Amino acid sequence: MDILEDLKWRGAINQETDEEGLRELLNEKKISLYCGTDPTGDSLHIGHLIPFIMLKRFEMAGHHPYILVGGGTGSIGDPSGRKTERQLQTKEQVEHNVHALTEQVTRLFGGSGHVTFVNNFDWLSQFNLLDFLRDYGKEFNVNTMIRKDVVASRLENGISFTEFTYQILQAIDFLTLYRDHDVQLQIGGSDQWGNITAGIDLIHKKEGQDAKVFGLTIPLMLKADGTKFGKTAGGAVWLDPKKTSPYEFYQFWLNQDDRDVVKYLKYFTFLSHDEIDALAEKVKTQPEKREAQRALAREVTTFVHGEEAMHEAEKISEILFSGDIKELTAEQVEQVFGKMPSVEVSREKQNLVIWLVDNGIEPSRRQAREDVKNGAIRVNGERIQDLDYELDPTAAFDGKYVVIRRGKKKYFLAKVK
Repeated sequence: MDILEDLKWRGAINQETDEEGLRELLNEKKISLYCGTDPTGDSLHIGHLIPFIMLKRFEMAGHHPYILVGGGTGSIGDPSGRKTERQLQTKEQVEHNVHALTEQVTRLFGGSGHVTFVNNFDWLSQFNLLDFLRDYGKEFNVNTMIRKDVVASRLENGISFTEFTYQILQAIDFLTLYRDHDVQLQIGGSDQWGNITAGIDLIHKKEGQDAKVFGLTIPLMLKADGTKFGKTAGGAVWLDPKKTSPYEFYQFWLNQDDRDVVKYLKYFTFLSHDEIDALAEKVKTQPEKREAQRALAREVTTFVHGEEAMHEAEKISEILFSGDIKELTAEQVEQVFGKMPSVEVSREKQNLVIWLVDNGIEPSRRQAREDVKNGAIRVNGERIQDLDYELDPTAAFDGKYVVIRRGKKKYFLAKVK
């Protein structure tokens, strides 16, 4: 099966500019292709994984991916998928984010020598205004530009000239990569179709209609309940382990709905068709075992954070399931409970009832006594029902933390000063 057929089977293709032409080119030779990301923040989230995983599939098939980090376009702002203007970033913010994203994507591709990183600031910063208007502005018809979804969707609320010109800048990127690196395919999300086709049109005008260049977009990912993929109640799921720990990342995939898991196995893993079909069968016949979700969590966590972090996330999950949280290390406690409500506490030993009230975990001594007596309080995983129990905050987790559970699900992390 060729790579386009594989991508179709995985449901990863939304639109192609010329499917047969691209298939012929891929059969003729190994090509160079690219995908871009603007440094609007200092971390990618899981929505960004989709085009990068597609680049990885092309790399595994012997092609040469280019990853463009938009130091130039990122200082302008992409109107795609937005109803309002982006806040302009300072030059320092953009540079910081470019560095952070380049490091992150390098890790995804394992430092592969088959992947080339480029920054469009290197060429976009070289134009003066008159050259830009004469050499490129003349090639773009305003009537055509405003009909593209990326602009048309913004006309009602208004769009600045700055963001209006974004598609010209992205088109220049494709032209530059075609001229300098023989890049012939651009990949992007479904909201990038207008920008991608603008680039193909510009190349044909500048280099002739015979230039073999193509565009391919990826479908908008929706969950079975119709909501947008990649968001949780706590916000975005980040690839940066400081923003979303590997344990939280692993849990996100482990908790996917049976209705979605096979689709995600196709999209986000490099498992074979047979392996995915076998897991799909398990979803039908033994959904309670959640084998498909485990495979998904293992594969994606390994791809993003590495095998060691994946095994640690699995180990943490097993410990939490057993309830014996004393088995966790201090670092693992930080991973698991770092985003729970937290308080700072002193190192002194104190009666548990008084300690719970003094540190704001219980509203009153009467309530604290009642919860302790009824077995609703666990200290570092151990149920405490003794009203005279003396708590030593330094007794576990290298003396750094106390983990309190009140009731079935309410956790508090006490950080020892």
